[in-house]
Parts: sequence; structure tokens; C-alpha cells
Amino acid sequence: MTDDAKVALRPAIASDATAIARIMRAALNSFAWMPVVHTPAEDLAFIRDIVLPNQQVTVAEAGADIVGFIAVNGDWVEQLYLDPAWTGQGIGSRLLMDATATLPIVKLHCFQSNAGAQRFYERHGFRAEAFGDGTTNEEGLPDILYVRRH
Repeated sequence: MTDDAKVALRPAIASDATAIARIMRAALNSFAWMPVVHTPAEDLAFIRDIVLPNQQVTVAEAGADIVGFIAVNGDWVEQLYLDPAWTGQGIGSRLLMDATATLPIVKLHCFQSNAGAQRFYERHGFRAEAFGDGTTNEEGLPDILYVRRH
């Protein structure tokens, strides 16, 4: 489906946890360079017990299916994932802009291996401010601190 208007954004609810965890795992699994550090059950517990109760989560829904989500905590984008079949259709842009439109500063981490995400964030006004060697994330992968200021 390429009709952007048929994808609706709404606040996540507790019963979305399983679908959100599946989207996150599908997105992570689409990257050959991404190590698998959690089981599906751990992914679900993370979304259900950490993300949904403590972060502002918005889902993108196509019909009855959740196809992406963003989680924001203060001025940090903690998670932004799409079902790999739904990338390249403007959904990530809608989620990002909707969730951060009123924030004067927005920060996030992106893996250095994720060239597509880097291009995406830079198109949306983010600038690389620091480069990490992977010692501060559980994946052990070099990352980038991106910041957007309005």
C-alpha cells in the first residue's frame, strides 16, 4: 500500500505491545550487521514493561495492522522502527515529525552501520554531534549521537 493517507497515527496502548515488539524485531533482523542480543520474549517484556509505561509511543496503523512506531522520552527519540515491508513510504517521516514537532531539541542515537537511517535523520535536520565506539550500547556497535535544534 503506497497511499500515505491510509496509514493513521495514534497513541499506543498496552494491548499493542506484541505487535510493536514484532515490528522492532523484524526491523532489527533486516540488518545483516545487527547482532541478536534479545529473545522475542525479552523484546516483548522490554516494550510492555519499559517502553510503553515510560515513553510517549505513537504507532502507525494500516487498517488493523501496526506497521511502525516511535517512542520518545523527553527530548530523546528512543525507538523508531517500521515493518521492513513498509519503509520508503513516508511513514517514518510522519512518525518523527508528529512526535517531535513541538520539541526545541531532539536527540537520538543511530548505529554507524545504518547508512539508511543516517540519510533519513540528516534529511530531517539532524546533525551528527558525537561518535561512539560501541562501549555504551549493548550491541557493542559504534554509534552516532544526532541532534536537531529548532
